[in-house]
Amino acid sequence: MKKENITISMEADKLRATKRYMEKKDADVEQELGDALQKLYEKYVPAPVREYIDEGGEDTPAPAKKQKEKSKSSAAANNGSVMSTV
Repeated sequence: MKKENITISMEADKLRATKRYMEKKDADVEQELGDALQKLYEKYVPAPVREYIDEGGEDTPAPAKKQKEKSKSSAAANNGSVMSTV
């Protein structure tokens, strides 16, 4: 999957201090930020959309696909309740 970059700002002294103390604990700023972004993704993106993306789809499910699925389920429900006489 294609990756994109984001840029955030932090005061230089704070960033240097963060990096210095993270290094003492063998932690990596980029790895930690990546983990945090993954948690945000899992928190805010609905599970069906995440599944769609994992299956190789685009950013969001196509509305036409949802409509087809609703139509199929409605038709199936109606077929079970409709009685025909011959």
